[in-house]
Amino acid sequence: MTKADVIDAVAVEAELSRRRAGEILDLILNEIKGALQKGDRVALNPFGSFVVRARQAREGRNPKTGEKITIAARKVPVFVAGTSLKDAVGGGRPRAKREKKVSGL
Repeated sequence: MTKADVIDAVAVEAELSRRRAGEILDLILNEIKGALQKGDRVALNPFGSFVVRARQAREGRNPKTGEKITIAARKVPVFVAGTSLKDAVGGGRPRAKREKKVSGL
């Protein structure tokens, strides 16, 4: 699914023009980007969350020469899927069923 597909779906579902739906989607994405730039967590419960994680510097290799290189530390955006999204695609953890307590009579 592409951004254009999302815009089309939102436009049809919300009875908006494609242009207006595109503007709304751009606003949402810009708000998420701005929050991540400030280091904030963006929680879209129960869908999932966007967070920024720090990756440490590490040693790597140039694939052509095999020479060792240092890969600099950096911050990367990460999406963490929520329970409902995991369940929807079948990747959620199986949940233990709780037994119902029966009150004594």
